Amino acid sequence: MEVDGAFLHLMQRLRVGDEAAAVELHSLYAEQLQRIVRVRLTQPGLRRQMDSIDICQSVFADFFVRTALGQYEPKSPAELLRLLAAMARHRLIYHAKKQKAARRDVRRVEAGAVEDLSLAGGGSTPSQIVSARELLQQCQNKLSEEERSLLDMRRSGRGWSEIAQEIGKSAEAVRKQFERTIKRVSGELGIEEFGE
Repeated sequence: MEVDGAFLHLMQRLRVGDEAAAVELHSLYAEQLQRIVRVRLTQPGLRRQMDSIDICQSVFADFFVRTALGQYEPKSPAELLRLLAAMARHRLIYHAKKQKAARRDVRRVEAGAVEDLSLAGGGSTPSQIVSARELLQQCQNKLSEEERSLLDMRRSGRGWSEIAQEIGKSAEAVRKQFERTIKRVSGELGIEEFGE
């Protein structure tokens, strides 16, 4: 498999919080991801409740934060698209289950005029949701010094065993600490947890 240097450079820029990298990545993959979501968003009741754009913006916001935290490290455009598609699929499943809960069951909602519908998220525009700089700044503010140090080591490309040796813990303990940090920060930022 040939390594795409431009792609890896883009991902490195994204990891360090480069807003232009986030905008570039979004422009490269948003249309493909929206197409994937539209194909999967087949239930009419769910289509009335959400739009492919809403799902995609939510996936990108989640992706940008988790990439900045070092959780995601795709090595190729194909791997990135598979990751984004999996995130979107999990998000759709989550929303479908949520919408079919007893009190908000979309099968009980009557169809109305399209003009009566508003996009999920109310006053938020896509540019506000995708604003990588704000998300990354919020993310950084929620980390302790130890967590920031761990994140910096991961961003520099160091493996779990190398980090563990430096800080005097087991690789598994460091990895679990990192996952707990991601889960905590994601929860504090209001980013929903989805299966891997």
